[in-house]
Amino acid sequence: MVMQVYKEAMKLMGNHFELSVVAEDPVWAHERIVAGVEEIRRIERLLTTYAGDSETSRINENAGVRPVTVSREVFELIGRANRISAITQGAFDISYGSIDRRLWNFDTTMTSLPDRATARKMVRLINYQNIILDGDRMTVFLKEKGMRIGFGGIGKGYAAERAKAVMKSMGVASGVVNASGDLAAWGYQPDGKPWTVGIVNPGAAGQIFSWLSVTDMALATSGNYEKYITIDGKRYSHTINPKTGLPVTGIRSVTIFCPNAEIADAMATPVMVMGVGAGLDMVNQGAGRRGDTYRRGEQGFYFR
Repeated sequence: MVMQVYKEAMKLMGNHFELSVVAEDPVWAHERIVAGVEEIRRIERLLTTYAGDSETSRINENAGVRPVTVSREVFELIGRANRISAITQGAFDISYGSIDRRLWNFDTTMTSLPDRATARKMVRLINYQNIILDGDRMTVFLKEKGMRIGFGGIGKGYAAERAKAVMKSMGVASGVVNASGDLAAWGYQPDGKPWTVGIVNPGAAGQIFSWLSVTDMALATSGNYEKYITIDGKRYSHTINPKTGLPVTGIRSVTIFCPNAEIADAMATPVMVMGVGAGLDMVNQGAGRRGDTYRRGEQGFYFR
């Protein structure tokens, strides 16, 4: 039998996922893909805010009331998210879920921007420093009533990384987990070449402006070209600065490459928020500091 790429696509975590495996036997490949999908579904059950019994929902329901005991996996994911928040000076913040949803709807009924004072008032509960972690008791406590956390900025990448780990443990030497453009790729194509990844042109829907060859690498893109509003001829991205409550302008697209999909996913949006100068400075400093490298652990990659 000849090695080839077997793919399966489906909707998971509210997004389009595609899992690819290089194998000789289609049945063998299917079994590995199913295992990867089940891992993504397991993570979705942990992190979703649409189910009242998820750990995330229980944390949010008890905001300002009491700490909530969680699994080590969720505890450590929140810890890594908070460390990214510190590195990005709050440009990334999982308490973004606390935003007053009346502020932005990004549809045709929105014809003007809120004033700065109103915007700041509606994001007042966004503050990762009010996410209190107790490692001895394995609890999470949101200090302010009305606070909410959500994993929309890191969950897809974490799920992709975990699915990759599960499939590799089952013998998959080459594959790709693509979570709506946030992807983890390892190994090589059947012809021995690296995987080819296309970067979408933010100014031309559906067109690719750059192709990259990658292996053992993750990639994530954040842009203003899919969900936005136009007011007085100016485009405003759905990406909101958590400090000001106002939309990000100026940068059309950011793509992050690094060894881990969780980190790539989490870093793409804050670079857009920070802007070209500050964003590049942060990335360049992080790449050069041993303190911001990663080590592999049971639940993925960690800062050290």
